[in-house]
Amino acid sequence: MAHLLDVAAAGVGSPVADAEAAIDAREVRKSYGSVEVLRGVDLRVPRGSVLALLGPNGAGKTTMVRILSTLILADGGRARVTGFDVATDRREVRRRISLTGQYAAVDLLQTGAENLVTLARLRGLSRPAARRRAAELLERFDLLEAGPRRVGTYSGGMRRRLDLAASLVGDPEVIFLDEPTTGLDPRSRQTMWTALGGLVAEGVTVVLTTQYLDEADRLADRIAVLDGGRIVAEGTGEQLKQRVSGKRLELHAASAEAFADLKARLTQRGAHADASERTIAVPIGNGAAEARAVLDELDPTRAAIDDFAIRSATLDDVFLALTGQRVARAAHDQEDSDG
Repeated sequence: MAHLLDVAAAGVGSPVADAEAAIDAREVRKSYGSVEVLRGVDLRVPRGSVLALLGPNGAGKTTMVRILSTLILADGGRARVTGFDVATDRREVRRRISLTGQYAAVDLLQTGAENLVTLARLRGLSRPAARRRAAELLERFDLLEAGPRRVGTYSGGMRRRLDLAASLVGDPEVIFLDEPTTGLDPRSRQTMWTALGGLVAEGVTVVLTTQYLDEADRLADRIAVLDGGRIVAEGTGEQLKQRVSGKRLELHAASAEAFADLKARLTQRGAHADASERTIAVPIGNGAAEARAVLDELDPTRAAIDDFAIRSATLDDVFLALTGQRVARAAHDQEDSDG
């Protein structure tokens, strides 16, 4: 159903003059009953760029995507996509965007090629043109051999790739991807990343929600961290890492007792502890000099810490520091319907 956003009827709208911004949202608010999901969100996404929207479950990521893609109305504020208001020019917005949700929205009874041809025909392409467009997309997503097969026989990764291919039938200017690589194997993720890179090179704007932080670090020109219904940080990956800490000292405790003691002593320093691994990561600002001072302070007898390493800050550190939430790298719970 998400791909039917690409098949909206023609309408008349009034674009604004800001040709540089594919998305311009100001003070967007949304509540469900007494629960404030979005509390005044500002976003500006330049054309031909990738924005990654990060946040814990329930932070409001999916709600923001639904508003920008015209699926729901905001309670306050305003938002424009490709110059058109998402509330008053919904048809014009839908003509120019595509949305790929958390689960593949393809017909399992049709073949891969039939799925794409059907959507192309709904877009108004002639039958020969629809078949050519389907073949182009199947080749782009490494599905040419699987094209004649029923989608019900596809693996999960193949269905996700077909889903993204379907979202491109209408050559959208803006693509919203809501956790597009969830559950994919490494090869399928790599294929998706390569395809997204090609789209951006062609001038397409991408808004990506993900909980895979390596994905955001690799793909996004800018990253916005959403927590509690607000944008709590925004910038490039490197800017966000510097904001949290340039370096971190990772300690491995020699015993469970030593781990408990170190954790208690480091709580006020913004450290993050993993009891299962007996490791603690401590932000440090001055590299080796501060690391030596911390080690001397915490373990003067050289008995509590049996290993350590100095590492550059990662987006995991950013996420944990800004939201206080633990990120699951390989699997995570489905985001709540309000988030």
